[in-house]
Amino acid sequence: MSWIGSSLSLQWRGIREALAALVFPAPCRICGQMLDTGMRIPFCQVCIVGLMRTLPTPLCAQCGRPVVSVEESQGNGERHCHMCRRGAYSFDMARSYGAYTPAMARAVLMLKYESVIPLGAWFAGFLARVVDRNPGLFAADAVVPVPLDSSRQRERGYNQAELIARPLARLLGLPFRSYLLVRTRPRPNKLRLTRLERWETVRGAYATHQRAKVDKLRVLLVDDVFTTGATLDACAQALKQAGAARVVGLTVARALPQFGNPGAAPQ
Repeated sequence: MSWIGSSLSLQWRGIREALAALVFPAPCRICGQMLDTGMRIPFCQVCIVGLMRTLPTPLCAQCGRPVVSVEESQGNGERHCHMCRRGAYSFDMARSYGAYTPAMARAVLMLKYESVIPLGAWFAGFLARVVDRNPGLFAADAVVPVPLDSSRQRERGYNQAELIARPLARLLGLPFRSYLLVRTRPRPNKLRLTRLERWETVRGAYATHQRAKVDKLRVLLVDDVFTTGATLDACAQALKQAGAARVVGLTVARALPQFGNPGAAPQ
């Protein structure tokens, strides 16, 4: 399509969305103001702009947490947070798109518990932009979502990480391999867990499928939120024990101390 045709297409799409917003007014699911767009994502433009804010830099070279003070540097000058200096994580690297603010928590929980399925592909676009900034860091052979235990997936009807990972795999042109990793032990029903409980509940809770070929595989591991990193760590351990060469975690949001814990039970 020529740039002229593309421009006209975008203009026509904008007109359609504006007309839809006039004919079918509805409130933004985050702030409650009337929607000013007909997009399938039920957020107003102001909230969309807020959700698209990326994490501040510099970031820890391994886990991707924003570092707010001068941290120890490796010989190559990379900064590492105190957790990564202690060798807390089994994954090689993790990155998140934005902070787990109250608005982001609302958006994530809508995908997780309210079946607003279009948010999966929308969030996948966020993560594709993270990869596009430095594609060499994210070289992978497969995209794998963090799995739910079977009872929770039956109850919910879907895995929110899979709804993000599948369209992300398409955007990146990589194989989608949801079957490689399984959760072998259910998460406790307790809504909010302490930091220690988060680590304990996922320790040994993941395994590779017995017929999965993981040896020497480079895995892009996808989830919705990075809180303590316990879930990504447990999944990375299982993958590496099966022979994975490299595991890189990607999440939509990263919980940061200044925002507290605005959502329910992310890990």
